[in-house]
Amino acid sequence: MHALVFIKQVPDASQVRVNYETGTLIREGVPAILNPFEAHAVEEAVRLREEYGGKVSVITMGPPQATEALKECLSRGADNAYLLSDRVFAGSDTLATSYALYEGAKKIIELEGEVDLFFAGKQAIDGDTAQTGPGIATRFDMPLVTYLMKLDEVNIDKKEAVATRLTEFGQETLKVPLPAFFTVEETLNELSHAPLPWLIKAAQTEIKMLTGENVNLDREQCGLRHSPTKVKKAFTPEKRQRGETLTGSVEELTQKTSDILVPFLKKEK
Repeated sequence: MHALVFIKQVPDASQVRVNYETGTLIREGVPAILNPFEAHAVEEAVRLREEYGGKVSVITMGPPQATEALKECLSRGADNAYLLSDRVFAGSDTLATSYALYEGAKKIIELEGEVDLFFAGKQAIDGDTAQTGPGIATRFDMPLVTYLMKLDEVNIDKKEAVATRLTEFGQETLKVPLPAFFTVEETLNELSHAPLPWLIKAAQTEIKMLTGENVNLDREQCGLRHSPTKVKKAFTPEKRQRGETLTGSVEELTQKTSDILVPFLKKEK
């Protein structure tokens, strides 16, 4: 069994800043953490490896400091870690990012062997788009299970899995052929404490570098220049006034509501 987890190092959400000229996040000087949803993705991949054998690889796209997030994944039990880093990726939107990670994943498959299960968090807390994982799955043309809540069954020999996902209307249980792509919820599992051998291994394991030199990339699909998503304007929304609490009998509340709404509706006309 080979699981590949796509992770992302994200700015601490409490200290996020925006470049209002480009509409992109300012990451310099902001503490970075492993995207919380991806921590659960790594946990699940490692759990499956402990049950079925095999290995867990992780990949992220980002600047050199993203190795810190990869090291955390290694300390959580991952076997291999790859950093996809090149100036050509700067400013990539989700479409360009999914393309670069897709090509990076193909290189990992070439080096480490075929992948049975692909994992990612349901979304990154800095962008909240939930688009990159599905974008990679679409490029691979493989089954996609979003908002994974539970992997009920995995059968490597039969190349199938049974998964329960969260939907707008409740929960849905699906049987999917492998390989498949799963984007996970935090409720999928509980994070465990890394044992000492894993911490030692994380410190000793080399992060493998992937760049435009050793990955087959079309540079016309990478970076800010070739990202179709354009931020027209970034701004801090105005602070809203606190609402008014109305009390009284039904008749009094009806009258008070009418006194508020009627002038407003007349003004709108």
